[in-house]
Amino acid sequence: MSRAALRLILTAFALMLGVAAAHGEPRHGFSPFGDLGYPADFSHFAYVDPDAPKGGLLRLSALGTFDSLNPFIVRGLPPISGMGLLYGGLDLTFDSLLVASADEPDSFYGQLAESVEVAADLSSVTFRLRAQARFADGTPVTAADVAATAQALRTKGDPVWRQRLADIGAIESPDPLTVTVIFTGATRRTLPIAIATMPVLAAAWLKDRDFGMPSLEAPLASGPYRVAVVEPGRSITFERRADYWGRDLPVNRGRFNFDRVRFDYYRDRDVDFEAFKAGAYDFREEFTSRLWATGYAGPAVDKGLIRRASVADERPTGIQAFFLNLRRPKFQDMRVRQAIGSAFDFEWSNRALFFGAYKRMASIFENAPLAAHGRPTAAELSLLEMYRGKVPDSVYGEPYFPPLSDGSGELRDRLKAARDLLAQAGWRIADGRLVNEKGETFEIEFLLDEPSFERIVRPFMANLDRLGFITKYREMETTGYTVRRQNYDYDVVTQRYGLDPTPTVELRDLWGSGAADSPGSQNLAGIKDPVVDALIERVIAADTRPDYETAARALDRVVMWNEYIIPQWYKSERNIAWWDRFGRPPLPPRYDLGVLDTWWYDAARAAATDAGKAP
Repeated sequence: MSRAALRLILTAFALMLGVAAAHGEPRHGFSPFGDLGYPADFSHFAYVDPDAPKGGLLRLSALGTFDSLNPFIVRGLPPISGMGLLYGGLDLTFDSLLVASADEPDSFYGQLAESVEVAADLSSVTFRLRAQARFADGTPVTAADVAATAQALRTKGDPVWRQRLADIGAIESPDPLTVTVIFTGATRRTLPIAIATMPVLAAAWLKDRDFGMPSLEAPLASGPYRVAVVEPGRSITFERRADYWGRDLPVNRGRFNFDRVRFDYYRDRDVDFEAFKAGAYDFREEFTSRLWATGYAGPAVDKGLIRRASVADERPTGIQAFFLNLRRPKFQDMRVRQAIGSAFDFEWSNRALFFGAYKRMASIFENAPLAAHGRPTAAELSLLEMYRGKVPDSVYGEPYFPPLSDGSGELRDRLKAARDLLAQAGWRIADGRLVNEKGETFEIEFLLDEPSFERIVRPFMANLDRLGFITKYREMETTGYTVRRQNYDYDVVTQRYGLDPTPTVELRDLWGSGAADSPGSQNLAGIKDPVVDALIERVIAADTRPDYETAARALDRVVMWNEYIIPQWYKSERNIAWWDRFGRPPLPPRYDLGVLDTWWYDAARAAATDAGKAP
């Protein structure tokens, strides 16, 4: 053999080794930090009854209204519903490449995809689609549909999806059932989650429509339900597809058991509650402590027809807060934000308004291992050291916690300290009003669309009035409120954002500079902080779970100690009530209530309840 031929053989062998190293191993699921909890041959999730009967109607409620069935864009009012859903029940009509396990923090298993293969250098992920996957019109789901959906969401979707898919460099389809997604940048380990959990829509449907416009036509997808009846602003009914291609997949077996699911919309929370007690709908999660403590009374409760339970909530609570709009110069001084936050007396509110039901939030990752509730570890300090001088010194010491009161409603000392902070920031009292050196008064308008919040906000406003602020309360109907919030036309709004057990790229939309000026983003405070941006990328890029938690806690400290938000309250359990018409699996999912996809209609129990007798 000639030397040249030997050189060619060795070169080819080296190239083969390089290709082999560049590719991972096809697997039945994906977890960014560890092994999957379920083996490749698992038959169903542990928190379902694989033999659950199918049938019946589940009636649910939602607050607000809707005028569009396109939940992926800023324009229009899409359905809202709670229940852990992102898209107001339309979630039931979508499939994704992988689906999350509700009893693991960061594991995803094949739905549209039969396998997933992550490159060894994390530069790409390859999905192999199931040949039997079909849209609701019977057409096959192909790689072209995945690519078209990603393109539509990246170019015309809301800021959440634009941020989640921002790191995609290209999508390649070597054949109709293979999708390779190539990532850009260095923060890659958790990036497959975004594309893997993206709802996949039909490319043919997208081609013939303006995806950026609201519409009452439901997107063509491949999920277990279809939209059956729409009464705009009033109700949506979904019906289970008898021809659903994926009903026997391990990730679907024992799930989606109701023949029909209907969401009825109410404009008023109290009317909504009375409708539940009257039997107009079947299941309710109670968020109002007053109603949970005093409202569940009457014949249906006394007879046991309505059941109640408080169940452990192991989901990250995320954040619920008053968001001050930093796009307005008056809120840009941290001392001003700290002074305003000092005027909110949570302890009094919890005693006088909430029946002692809540705890004070002190983290953007509350009720999760990511919350920075202790002093910084050595690893956190090592990470944060590079930002010294760019973040408050308090970041390096005690954990953040809002100021405490004795619950009596008297905040004399705290308001005095707040007045000193305002003076340091250039605000003084003149004729009983807070003014700056230009003589401008400090006005704060609280913008809300939820009447029940008025009783909470008014005492807060009264304390601010004592500091010299001019406070205003503005309550708007849902449409007008949504427009103003999407365009950041407010001083203060209140909002709750839940999180997955392992949040990643969505943190950019919540706290990142890139989302601050994008209409419709979740960065309601308008935070533009290079340190926050850098720490978000550290979270996304983490190679191990400990590194991930270290970066997340560092991010938590920086956001909270900058006083970017005024945290509100949370509880580590969920209060639920339901008419006793349903069966439930013995083991509930750890990170979800499981009502929509693991409960089932029990005809015998329903007959007894409907006859006025407890089953």
